[in-house]
Amino acid sequence: MTVTKEKKVIGSVVITAERCKGCGFCVEFCPTHALKLSEQYNSKGYHPPVLISRELCNGCDICGIVCPDFAIYGFMKKKK
Repeated sequence: MTVTKEKKVIGSVVITAERCKGCGFCVEFCPTHALKLSEQYNSKGYHPPVLISRELCNGCDICGIVCPDFAIYGFMKKKK
């Protein structure tokens, strides 16, 4: 019998696509690989990041720490 631990928090990110210049630091440094660069362009012609899966995100905010343009931040909230 295997016992799995259920996550007590849900992680997510907020992305301001128009601030993004598509450097990819958030994608590269995401420890859970929850982000990828979008196929879509913002108004400046860059590919902003998108969250692949909310289940992968742990809300650690490393993406926000490494973003030079303050275009993304992660957060955690408790499950109900």
